[in-house]
Amino acid sequence: MTPLAWVGALAVGLSLGLLGSGGSILTVPILTYLVGQPAKVAIASSLAIVGGIALTGGLNYARQGLVDWRSVLLFGVPGVGATYAGALASSHVNGAVQLVVFAIIMGLAAFSMLRPEKAQSSPGSQSTLVLVASGAGVGLITGFVGVGGGFLLVPSLVILAGLPMLRAVGTSLVIIVINAASGFYKQLDLLQSQHTAIDWHVIIGFLLLGIAGSLTGNMIARRVPQARLRYVFGWFLIAMSVFILWRSVPEFF
Repeated sequence: MTPLAWVGALAVGLSLGLLGSGGSILTVPILTYLVGQPAKVAIASSLAIVGGIALTGGLNYARQGLVDWRSVLLFGVPGVGATYAGALASSHVNGAVQLVVFAIIMGLAAFSMLRPEKAQSSPGSQSTLVLVASGAGVGLITGFVGVGGGFLLVPSLVILAGLPMLRAVGTSLVIIVINAASGFYKQLDLLQSQHTAIDWHVIIGFLLLGIAGSLTGNMIARRVPQARLRYVFGWFLIAMSVFILWRSVPEFF
C-alpha cells in the first residue's frame, strides 16, 4: 500500500467523526483506485472499515448524550432486513453500476442538505411510519451500493426527524454500525460464493488509522458551527459524486 492510501485511511475517519458520513464515499474509491482492489472486494471491505470506525465514533457521541435513540430504533431496525436485501440484489449487477447509483443518490442528498433551513421540516413533523419507511429505504440503498449510508442518514435525520446537525451526526454513526454489520455479513457471503477473499490486513490497517481520524474529527465538530457543517457536508457530497461518476461512467463504453 502506498503512503497516500494511509493518508486516505485517516481522512475516512476524520470524515466520519466530523460529519457522521463520507467514510464509505472515501473508502471505496481509495480501496479501488489507490489500493487496487476489485470493486466488489472494495465495497465489502468498506462496510467492515466504516462500521468499525463508526462504532468508535458512535460510542464517543453517545457518552456526550448526542445520540437520539428513538431515531436509532426507527431508522436502524427496519434498515437491517432492507440492507440484507439490498446486498443480495447487488449480486446481480457489476461494481460500476453500483458506483453510478451511489453517486446519483449522493448528489440528491447533497442538494437536500444545501437547501435553506427554513425549507426543512420542523422537528417531530413526520409520522413514525414515514421515519420507519425512510430507515428501510436507507438500508436498502446501503446494502446495494455497499456503503455505511451516512450520506443519506444525516440529511434524513435532519429533515425528517428534525434533529440538530451534531445530534444527527452522532445518531447516524450508531445506525451506520447496524447497517454496515448487516451489509458486510451478506457481502462477505457473496464473495465467498464467488471464491473471492478480502484482505484483512488492509481492513485492520484502515481501521486503526480511521479510528484515530474519527476521534480527531469528533473534537473538531464540537467547535464548528452546525450551519457551517451542513454547508461543508453538502458541497463535499457534490464533489465526490462528480468524481465517482467521472471514474465510473466510462466503464460502460
